[in-house]
Amino acid sequence: MVDEGDTAPEFTAPVATGDVESITLSDAVADGPVVLAFFPGAFTSVCTAEMCSFRDRLSAFEDVDATVYGVSTDSPFSLNEFRAQNDLSFGLVSDHEKDIIDAYDVRTSFDHIGLHGLAKRAVFVLDSDRTITYAWVSDDPSVEPDYDEVATAADAAD
Repeated sequence: MVDEGDTAPEFTAPVATGDVESITLSDAVADGPVVLAFFPGAFTSVCTAEMCSFRDRLSAFEDVDATVYGVSTDSPFSLNEFRAQNDLSFGLVSDHEKDIIDAYDVRTSFDHIGLHGLAKRAVFVLDSDRTITYAWVSDDPSVEPDYDEVATAADAAD
């Protein structure tokens, strides 16, 4: 698994922004720190709460020029609807091919309900060199990250 001090794996993927655009990580970090918040699935209770918590705290990230991206294996089209229904103003990266969750080693399955190849709940903060300055990964999908800790890490990555 990638960890603090590692270079974050590069990726190019669709990003839901209201439209469907493309994001390349190395381009994104050129503008300042990046927060990658992996979540298992749009429209689920804990994932909705998590993304709405990032929405509600977005000014703390913007104040330090950090950009937040949610990352899931949902399609960019469903992520756009999820953004609209929850008034999310940050991009949601679609890892429909599961390349990103594999590169970051945050793939999980919910065998008891037959769902495989989803993202674990995880947060990585990257500096402008793509160095991971903060890493948090949960094996319990019901646990949300410490948002204040993530904001502090984004501030330190600036």
